[in-house]
Amino acid sequence: MTKGYWVVRVSVKNADNYPDYLAAAKPAFEKFGARFLVRGGRYNAPEGVARDRNVVVEFRDYDTALACYQSPEYQAAQKIRAANADADFLIVEGA
Repeated sequence: MTKGYWVVRVSVKNADNYPDYLAAAKPAFEKFGARFLVRGGRYNAPEGVARDRNVVVEFRDYDTALACYQSPEYQAAQKIRAANADADFLIVEGA
């Protein structure tokens, strides 16, 4: 079965409140078996426009990745994230 991934690029606007997003999102991550492969760290952006933070989250499959994003648990957290950060968010199927 092909894995599903979130590929997220984030620029945090309000670092004081951003931990509230992480705490709110935790139940969704646990419920859907999210596994963080990349969470911040060094990066090089030789092409395109970069953001401050890059995140890659692995799920059992594409449908699970999509279900996590669409879940009431994550949508509540997403509202907090949107108020405190700008993000580019992709849900992709692995190779």
